[in-house]
Amino acid sequence: MIKGLHHSAYRCRDSEETRQFYEGFLGLPLATTLEINETKSGRKTQTLHTFYEMDNGSYLAFFEAPDMPFEFKTQHDYDLHIALEVDYDQLQPMLDKGKKAGIESRGISDHHFIHSVYFRDPNGYIVELTARLPNHAEVTNPAVNRARAKLDNWQSGKQPPK
Repeated sequence: MIKGLHHSAYRCRDSEETRQFYEGFLGLPLATTLEINETKSGRKTQTLHTFYEMDNGSYLAFFEAPDMPFEFKTQHDYDLHIALEVDYDQLQPMLDKGKKAGIESRGISDHHFIHSVYFRDPNGYIVELTARLPNHAEVTNPAVNRARAKLDNWQSGKQPPK
């Protein structure tokens, strides 16, 4: 049985630049690094794997792998974003901090069960800081919110891609 998320890993352009954002700006401590010199398939590499710890003991992790091509592109929220939960009273100060630091920042967005602010990290990923509203448990309860029926309705009415 799955217990929860241990880590979610992404590529990064530069480990120090990434550390400055995740540790310096967001406050997630750099917990460990793994230097990888050979893959399990026997390929020689020079890769650094870094892990940033969250309060619940899970991690965001990054691979700097200069010897492996990777297309870094500015991500759209719908394509990829990392959502991290914070206390509600942290949203506005973090938004202000991001703007002051010259980091692409926007929000506060009202999603009716969470409020969120958004930042773009140095790798082009969107990082969302989100805070639960008092109705969060009710809105996310599938016994109440008809999530499966809404998905089935979506599927039945979906137009084929053009």
